Amino acid sequence: MDDLSQLRKSYERAELDESASAAEPWQQFSRWLDEALAAKLPEPNAMTVATVGPDGRPSTRIVLIKGFDARGIVWYTNYESRKGRDLASHPFAALQFHWVELERVVRIEGPVERVSSEESDAYYRTRPLDSRLGAWASPQSQVISSRALLVANAAKAALQHGLNPDRPPHWGGYRLQPEAWEFWQGRPSRLHDRLRYRLDAGQWIRERLAP
Repeated sequence: MDDLSQLRKSYERAELDESASAAEPWQQFSRWLDEALAAKLPEPNAMTVATVGPDGRPSTRIVLIKGFDARGIVWYTNYESRKGRDLASHPFAALQFHWVELERVVRIEGPVERVSSEESDAYYRTRPLDSRLGAWASPQSQVISSRALLVANAAKAALQHGLNPDRPPHWGGYRLQPEAWEFWQGRPSRLHDRLRYRLDAGQWIRERLAP
């Protein structure tokens, strides 16, 4: 096994300067996400979602972003999952995108709310049929006896709901409303570029952080 303490690389692909960054953080995010998509990175839409449970313990998981605009970042999940229960008790989260090949990280923090039923319904209808049935079949984050239970649940859901299942009441979307964004660009000599946008009296303040 390699000596982990000696694993390192030099970051030299790009730079991030205040004069070249967007005035609005979601516009800067859109620019970087477009570049990640154009570079055909593996799953550029994957993000880490960090939450805190009622016991104060943090947990993370990977989910897929399904939309964003000036209002925030949207994803969909089971409301009864661990993250759903965490958000019910502490409705705040932190998100992180790590685009390794571009030597970039984006961090976003803020309160979280459920999207409207109409938004959840509209997105649910766009999902493949097996994914829509899977939302009925999986008691997410609960202990189960075996995979056979999921297969049986999926078959039962198909019989019960047919080819056009309604959205389960325990499944839908969340929107994180950003209060802070950070854009990290790797640079040589560990002198990385870090730009933070923080919300102050309704205005975004852009500032540079030491690496």
